[in-house]
Amino acid sequence: MLGIIGAMDEEVSKLKEVMENVQIMTKASMDFYKGTITGKDVVVVRSGIGKVNAGICTQILVDCYNVDAVINTGIAGSLNAAIDIGDVVLATDTLQHDMDATGFGYEPGVIPRMETSTFVADEKLRKLAKVCCEKVNPDIMVFEGRVVSGDQFISDKNVKERITTQFAGFCTEMEGAAIAQAAYLNKIPFLIIRAISDKADDSATVDYPTFEAKAIENSVKLMKEMIANY
Repeated sequence: MLGIIGAMDEEVSKLKEVMENVQIMTKASMDFYKGTITGKDVVVVRSGIGKVNAGICTQILVDCYNVDAVINTGIAGSLNAAIDIGDVVLATDTLQHDMDATGFGYEPGVIPRMETSTFVADEKLRKLAKVCCEKVNPDIMVFEGRVVSGDQFISDKNVKERITTQFAGFCTEMEGAAIAQAAYLNKIPFLIIRAISDKADDSATVDYPTFEAKAIENSVKLMKEMIANY
């Protein structure tokens, strides 16, 4: 059973439309759609925006559906000049850029009293995603690198530069690291997939509405192909 999380309705609605044998369970104000896509057992859910929603959602997938793996699909802001709007980033690893216990002597991003604060994505899932994305989205670039998460929509050039310098992320968003941490704690594989919707700088509020739909379209095509080959 594959768990698929999107933060927003737009990111999962197209997947729900092609599901068969659907059973819906509501828990923690989230609707979990269990069914099949291309004959594969999946649970598709909108988590809501932000790390808390994402972490809770992942734990429910583990506890109630015993999922074998979790894929988080969605959109993000680019932190790398080479990564353009519409391109896709597949996470090699992920961390929380807004985790700050520096007052206790920890480095930025480090979660106190945990063995690691950088959560490594599943290589097998990432390789599958790369092959599938190159097949169904041949007009865009696919990048593999770090995804950083925080409860902030980054739309300030100075903030972007600080996050990029500190954490060397390829893109920034608001859920991936929480899903990754929950998957890590439950010892299940995960992958964070992000289509770029903006540049995470002063132009972000202009770019985002314009390019959100295209970015989501690329993500949905990728997810359908991945499920078929999972």
